[in-house]
Amino acid sequence: MSTIGSTLPPYATALGIHIDREEDGMPVLAVDFTDRMMGRPGFLHGGAMSGLMEMAAVAALRAEMERRGENMRLKPVNVQVEFMRGGTQQVTYALGNVTRAGRRVALVNAEAWQDDRKRPIALAQMKILLSPIDGE
Repeated sequence: MSTIGSTLPPYATALGIHIDREEDGMPVLAVDFTDRMMGRPGFLHGGAMSGLMEMAAVAALRAEMERRGENMRLKPVNVQVEFMRGGTQQVTYALGNVTRAGRRVALVNAEAWQDDRKRPIALAQMKILLSPIDGE
């Protein structure tokens, strides 16, 4: 696998989120079900699902910025999460999709699923401000 999205922040590492594979140049993230991910007994916590999708969205945007040869600072401004059904005690996957990456703003969608990708457990939309890192 390339270096695309190969570095995840400490938050992702603390939850056990890792890069499972790459699809069309975008990292697919995964996390195993553990006690630290549990909300109500036997189900993923909504915040954990949201965090996984945020990390997938950021990883996808970083991959897009890398592809374009740009090194930008990312500042999430808002996120909207829709929970479709409960996440159960199994591996959860998430993938981000950059729908627009302009000079100042990016829009990224993310989806999370478990055993069947056609049946997402949650969807997210993020708006992220982009700014060049000083010296570039």
